[in-house]
Amino acid sequence: MKVILTQDVKAQGKKGQMIEVSDGYGRNYLIARGLAIPADNKAINELKNREAAAQHKIEVEKQEARDIAAKLEGILVKFNVAAGGDGRLYGSVTSKDIAEELEKKHGVSIDKRKILLADPLKAFGSYTVEVKLYPEITGKINVMITEK
Repeated sequence: MKVILTQDVKAQGKKGQMIEVSDGYGRNYLIARGLAIPADNKAINELKNREAAAQHKIEVEKQEARDIAAKLEGILVKFNVAAGGDGRLYGSVTSKDIAEELEKKHGVSIDKRKILLADPLKAFGSYTVEVKLYPEITGKINVMITEK
């Protein structure tokens, strides 16, 4: 008997999977407890439509990430900060500062956790910072720190 799982079932499969089980197990346990539904034509079509919609959503998100990555290539984020006599900053420039500046000056909204910055920037200069927009898609932001 083929059934489509409505919840994760240990040792059988994940929610939304179509699996083959014995008739008694399917009828008396999975379907009776609401863990699965019989795999008739209507249920199979709904499953295929859900999978297609999920795939379409992933493609749209990837395309948006590519568009943002292309937009970020030409952006230069400038910070004018105060520093001591030895050229070290009073404080530092963090990923939060970079995200806020991008939002304020360039209208690009990026979560600060997606900005890959090993350590906060504590010296004057020009830096290239990576932004992880999607699992395989990264963008680069040019950051310049100058003296006030």
